[in-house]
Amino acid sequence: MAITQQVSVGRPRAYHGTWWGQHEDEWDPLADDQFGTVAAGRYIRLFPDLESAEFKRRDLRRLAEAMTAAPEFPPTPEGKPDPEEDPEITVAYTYLGQFADHDITFDPTSRLREALTDEQLNALADFRTPRFDLDNLYGRGPDDQPYLYAEDGIRMLLGEPLSGNPFDPAARDLPRGPNGRALIGDPRNDENRVVAQLHSIFLRFHNQVADYLARPEHLGKDVSFEVVRQQVRWHYQWMLVTDFLKSVVNDTTYQRVFADLHNPSPGLPGLQEGRLRLMPVEFSVAAFRFGHSMIRPQYRLNTTISRRPIFLREDDGGAHADDAADLRGFRPIPSDWAIDWQFFIAYEDGAEPRAISPVYDPIDRKPQLAYKIDTSLVNTLGDLPAQIASHPSMLALRNLQRGNIFKLPSGQEVADALHEPVIPDDKLVIRRKTAKDKDKLEALAGIAKGFVGRAPLWAYILAEAQATSWDWTGSGAFSDGLPLKLGPVGGRLVAGVFAALLLGDPTSYLRTDLLRGGTPFTPITDFTRNEKFGLAELINVALRPTL
Repeated sequence: MAITQQVSVGRPRAYHGTWWGQHEDEWDPLADDQFGTVAAGRYIRLFPDLESAEFKRRDLRRLAEAMTAAPEFPPTPEGKPDPEEDPEITVAYTYLGQFADHDITFDPTSRLREALTDEQLNALADFRTPRFDLDNLYGRGPDDQPYLYAEDGIRMLLGEPLSGNPFDPAARDLPRGPNGRALIGDPRNDENRVVAQLHSIFLRFHNQVADYLARPEHLGKDVSFEVVRQQVRWHYQWMLVTDFLKSVVNDTTYQRVFADLHNPSPGLPGLQEGRLRLMPVEFSVAAFRFGHSMIRPQYRLNTTISRRPIFLREDDGGAHADDAADLRGFRPIPSDWAIDWQFFIAYEDGAEPRAISPVYDPIDRKPQLAYKIDTSLVNTLGDLPAQIASHPSMLALRNLQRGNIFKLPSGQEVADALHEPVIPDDKLVIRRKTAKDKDKLEALAGIAKGFVGRAPLWAYILAEAQATSWDWTGSGAFSDGLPLKLGPVGGRLVAGVFAALLLGDPTSYLRTDLLRGGTPFTPITDFTRNEKFGLAELINVALRPTL
């Protein structure tokens, strides 16, 4: 592919929301803030004419409790079939979703509100334009935040070496300050030790791209930070479209939006020329929170470290847990906790990373599977540690209450507005995992009368993924081995917003005709495998000793 020196200028610096639903700068859903105060100038509505669906708090709590699975005692043994797992989605995509969310959704305005009026906040709309531009990686750039960068101002600074993965002797932690906190573009990417190491992979991928472009046969001494960043962004965006979205959205809906990878059709109402420059509230507050259902209670990082829980609860000693007890972040990663990515993503034949020396391990390197996109969240998410969220600490309840505060329409209303089949009440069910390890399907409308004919949008999208996936198999019922994908409503909101954000960004790979004389972007051939560039290929490039 041709490498261009043309770059765009001006980029947004701040965004909205969070994958977990909370961070240190975000307003609390139980605070006294009203929607007009909180959301002024930050969001748009895809369906401004739809009536909001407001629910009683006690009904939302009942629903949240039904969506939170019972504890698993004991957990499914490692290597044994787990009925919660999706056979087609590996765990790396759970945390790629979190990483991408932190890229497009950051909200600094709670601090700005201390000094600015609502009118002044509204005037900052362009400052808060969401884009897939890796600001969570680059921060404000080497001029404003030189401590994120190597001395040349082109490459990214890396952290301390990590061991534990014989396929990656160059594994690194995030760069950290004296207090152990990560020095990165978005501190939320240190929330847990999986997304932290994924962030480190992106730092190393950037450096590999810099080394590649600095070769004499490419740009040589003319390589600049701006060109490297541009190439990294385009590869990242391509990977999200061609790999991440295809993994989580049903194929019919995906093809409806991205039949042409260079000219997608968002198919969402109210968008001028299909483009977005502000964050749709239906996406941020509901649709893109589908990933919460994919979280496992524990993960294996490499062959030498046994599975660790995502975090320990207060009653399990979480407040006093040592550094090796769980996967909580905001602290240095133990030196032997380098992730062996073969436990996180499936590599195609011939694409596996190579070990530096012969490896003899008793544990089979097999990718762990994400939990299904359904209405059941693991029990651990029913009581989040105080450092992540509190009041309430139940993640499902936080999501439902936030939808209430943002006055979202019901899932049925959105389905009708999109001209998609509305899931009837008898098929709109909550799949609860009981303590006796049995599935209980409970109609959402049976949990409270307030849910008859109308469901909170987030819950509807998860229930739709179940119902449509079951119907597509012809079984019409739950099956352990059945993969679940986002259905027509959830899929169109997620894939459509991705497309519209890329179309609205004049620096995205979709708009490279503005920068490269009309040449459509394709990934650098040396980075691809069988003409494919997805997350596995990105990780492989980052792990290569040299390019």
